[in-house]
Amino acid sequence: MTFDVAALRAQFPILDQQVNGKPLVYLDNGATTQKPEAVLNVLEHYYRTVNSNVHRGAHHLSDLATGQFEGARETVARFLNASREEILWTKGTTESINIVAHCIGRERLQPGDEVLISTSEHHANIVPWQQVCLATGATLKVIPLREDCSLDQDAFDQLLTERTKIFAIGHASNALGTLNPVQDMVAKAREAGAITVIDGAQAVAHFPVDVQALDVDFYAFSGHKLFGPTGIGVLYGRRELLEAMPPYQTGGEMIETVSFEKSTWNQLPYKFEAGTPNIAGAIGLAAAIDWFNQQDREALQAHEDALLVHATKQAEAFDGLKIIGTAANKVSVLSFLLEGAHPADVGMLLDKQGVAVRTGHHCTMPLMDTLGIPGTVRASFSIYNTLDEVDRLFEALEKVKTFL
Repeated sequence: MTFDVAALRAQFPILDQQVNGKPLVYLDNGATTQKPEAVLNVLEHYYRTVNSNVHRGAHHLSDLATGQFEGARETVARFLNASREEILWTKGTTESINIVAHCIGRERLQPGDEVLISTSEHHANIVPWQQVCLATGATLKVIPLREDCSLDQDAFDQLLTERTKIFAIGHASNALGTLNPVQDMVAKAREAGAITVIDGAQAVAHFPVDVQALDVDFYAFSGHKLFGPTGIGVLYGRRELLEAMPPYQTGGEMIETVSFEKSTWNQLPYKFEAGTPNIAGAIGLAAAIDWFNQQDREALQAHEDALLVHATKQAEAFDGLKIIGTAANKVSVLSFLLEGAHPADVGMLLDKQGVAVRTGHHCTMPLMDTLGIPGTVRASFSIYNTLDEVDRLFEALEKVKTFL
């Protein structure tokens, strides 16, 4: 390892505790990541010394809050290689995708049009498009999977036609860890004339994302999966599309003028930010990004890769364990089933030994139905996890198997 994982872990106070009398092994990072001291300190400092509403306040605290809030937008813009006007604050990935579905889908789709997604999508990248199709008469098309749970690229090429008006894809699968070849797929979709949307919730904490290199129209992610606070998310949108879109919500802040006869809208990005925003959340997310960028990102990625390799080797050698999702390119997620055991029972018994995993359908019910399984046990690794914790997972699984 080219970095000191113990020193990194020391920056995450929540990891230094016991659960059921055992040292905590937190392997539920796909659901939410833990927060370093740098983020916790910024949030406390904001509420203790700066707390105020932004933009139109005629006093010192409002000026401070506005500066930090808009500075956070600049931080996110640099993080994604975008311009600040193309960065919208949202509650998270789910709201970001709903904004695009509502403001683009409902405005542009009509009977005969198609929306193309994949079998492995999170519900947040299925249900909004499903509802838009029901409202507009468009058709939802789904890319199937290969045996290893990677996307069938031949089927994608056949499904992508001139009728495809929106292509929405996850950068990485939350349930399987499969890393999708989004750059090539987006290029094909744009050539076909489709608007392109990437759900990046499971990507931004694992590797750098450049929206210009991806050439994507919309990219969404959530702060709490990137070592930041909950309740804050980002929607990147290509400027010309944002300019043409109607607002998602109306009220304060997103207006330019209001009369009883007519209202006009504010400039980007405020046109899509009605009401008082999550100021502390945005500032906390910027602190998380600043902290993350101060690390050796290549070393962090190599560490996560090593964790997944170590876990996969142990899983392959574990009698009665079946890995779900064996694609060659994955982020650090190991999803599996234990023979003769329901995932929920496995998760409960692991928790008794201090090991935190996620079980169930992982908000991917259509994927689980396709695979013919009720759900999986998912161990999702992050930069502060250790090889010893991987070993503890499998030691705990041995006890689970013996008990069951």
